Amino acid sequence: PGGQSTVYPLPSTGGTPRRITAQGPSYLHGFSPDGRYVVYTGGRNGEFDIYRMAVDGSGEEVRLTDWKGLDDGPEYAPDGRHVYFNSARSGSMQIWRMKPDGRDPERVTNDDANNWFPHLSPDGRSIAFLTFNPEVDPADHPYYKQVLLRVMPAVGGSPRVVAYVYGGQGTINVPSWAPDSRSLAFVSNTDRD
Repeated sequence: PGGQSTVYPLPSTGGTPRRITAQGPSYLHGFSPDGRYVVYTGGRNGEFDIYRMAVDGSGEEVRLTDWKGLDDGPEYAPDGRHVYFNSARSGSMQIWRMKPDGRDPERVTNDDANNWFPHLSPDGRSIAFLTFNPEVDPADHPYYKQVLLRVMPAVGGSPRVVAYVYGGQGTINVPSWAPDSRSLAFVSNTDRD
């Protein structure tokens, strides 16, 4: 509607896509481990929050966050016990997690940088995410900026830098880990000599 994005699941074996989000924009980010739900960022009435919808399109969308400001990049943990996301609710963009029904949000990262798009490794042990320096507006969707790809233990701890590239929010905008949790894919706009 109106040229805005909506979510259409498609069976991996092929078939006809079926639209399941009535409103746009809706930006798909992840499937629940049991394959029953999708989580996505939805822009509704000028606010961007995290929503959940049944993959088969039954029922109504469920709003999981209701915070003034940007909530984005949701992804289920492999065990389904949490949904990880990034939020500007603390003043800078940080990684958060909540129960699958939106309860008990808790901050995962806490530094001076802006952290975006958490992706859990398939074994559930690590979180990969993007880090922009503090000068980047937390409400922006930056592109072609200096960005760090960092990984930290899912149980908490210090992140380590695994790549320094020119990129942006699309550098790891979707789940990017290899099935064995030993490597991850990302997009870079950095020129190579």
